[in-house]
Amino acid sequence: MSTDDNDPSEIRKRSVSIAGHATSISLEDAFWRRLNAIAKARGTSLSGLIRDVDEARTGNLSSALRVFVLENCSKD
Repeated sequence: MSTDDNDPSEIRKRSVSIAGHATSISLEDAFWRRLNAIAKARGTSLSGLIRDVDEARTGNLSSALRVFVLENCSKD
C-alpha cells in the first residue's frame, strides 16, 4: 500500500453511521473526494449522502458508492 497521501488510488477505510449503526466503508481516496464534493454541491452531509445511496442499493455498499460517483460524473 502506498504511503503517499495524494495517491487517488489508495484505499481509505472510514467509519460512518447509517440508520444508527456504525459501519466501515473502504474506497479509493478519489472516490471519497468526489463523494464529499457531491454532498457539498447538494447541501447535505457525507453521511446523509451515503445513507441515501445505502437505502437505494441492492448489493455491496462500497460498489454502490463507486457506481453512484460514476453516474454523477457522467451528469457533469
